[in-house]
Amino acid sequence: MKNQGIIETPKIPNGMRVYGMPRPDVNTLTQEQIFDELEGLNLIRDKTPEEQEYLRELVAARSTGRRSEPSQPSNSAHSPIDGGHHPATGGHLAGASDETGGFQTFGHYAVAIRDANRRGGGSIDPRLVVNAPTTTSREGVGADGGFAVPNQFKTEIWQKVAGEDSLLPRTDQLPAVSNQIIIPADEGAPWASTGPQAYFESEASQLKQSKVALKDKTIRLNKLTSLVPVTEELMEDAPSLDGYLRRVVGSRFHFKLNHKLVSGSGAGEPLGILNSASAISIAKEDGQPADSLVFENFSKMRSALYAGCWRNSIFLAHQTILPKLDSLVYPITEYGTPDAVAVAGHPVYNPDSTSADAPHGRLFGRPILFTEACETLGDKGDIILVDPKQYMTAVKTGGIKTDVSMHLWFDYDVMAYRFILRIAGMPWWAEPITSRDGSTQYSWAVTLDERA
Repeated sequence: MKNQGIIETPKIPNGMRVYGMPRPDVNTLTQEQIFDELEGLNLIRDKTPEEQEYLRELVAARSTGRRSEPSQPSNSAHSPIDGGHHPATGGHLAGASDETGGFQTFGHYAVAIRDANRRGGGSIDPRLVVNAPTTTSREGVGADGGFAVPNQFKTEIWQKVAGEDSLLPRTDQLPAVSNQIIIPADEGAPWASTGPQAYFESEASQLKQSKVALKDKTIRLNKLTSLVPVTEELMEDAPSLDGYLRRVVGSRFHFKLNHKLVSGSGAGEPLGILNSASAISIAKEDGQPADSLVFENFSKMRSALYAGCWRNSIFLAHQTILPKLDSLVYPITEYGTPDAVAVAGHPVYNPDSTSADAPHGRLFGRPILFTEACETLGDKGDIILVDPKQYMTAVKTGGIKTDVSMHLWFDYDVMAYRFILRIAGMPWWAEPITSRDGSTQYSWAVTLDERA
């Protein structure tokens, strides 16, 4: 029973000191003491310049990874820190300065977020404090309502998005520091009569003049997002959570980008190849059966691709056309036979995937990439011949922005992971170009009409 009339002095958390009370020398603190000091500073809503400086000193000392033991047991209410190691969330305090923020996996990071936001007050892993983008105003809650994800985990998600079967790294990529960029473009053919011209001149004659014909392309970056709920049950298994988040977010971004680079409308999303006014679509052959591919289709597609694009060109296709490709051959005719009837053939599709630039083999000597972004066999867009370097993409500097919060679905005991990528995409070409004699049109992208 407490003594009547005695007022107990409340404990002042470390980091929150009475005005004039000297602060300890940061260099003399152990890791647990640094942890306590950081925790106390997190309770201060509006920090003075001196407190801000003290916080920076603590973070700097924290990043050195010192593991000296305290001279006596700590009074911290948090779980013991065994030499800086966190068995539940993986990693060491000493690793807080690296790209993973001291966590072994993305799943371990997610578990630390869960623990920091438990109802009734959770323990904040100091690695979250060190990696916070700003000083915090409330315990367990970042200044923007969440914690920033360490760079290495964002990089690994981005590598999945820009993998070997992704269209994005094959395009002409431009960095963007804002959500809008303006680029001057010259869309004339080399033989066009407008724009800068080249002339042969006689000696000592006046040089002929020509005028630049540039058009400004205004490109606004669109926002690709993914909001991922994670339940308390899934949080209990860090390795499973790590694999789940990487797989789900990476695969969703991967498909969405591929799909929109092929068939995007241009309204709030990239303008896709198939909806570009500069793409050419080849009509089917007379009497061509439904859902078929014939040699003449490919011959005309290759003829319509501008010769300057052939070196960088690839085929994009839906894998439902594979049976047709396996039976497609170069026709070999016997000299002197009536109507040059084909008597043999050489396969046009080589499924060998050992080449790094052709993971799915080669068609007519060019890499082929099978993707669900294309349409199924027989529909327009089931196969496309394209030079992806003639398609411009702009990705905002920093890549995928990733945030974690427990507030959106707080009453469901579910954490929210938010991933945002700002990106724009459109062809450099506004329209096909016409041959020098005006008889033929060429493009950077050629597809086939529907064969119904």
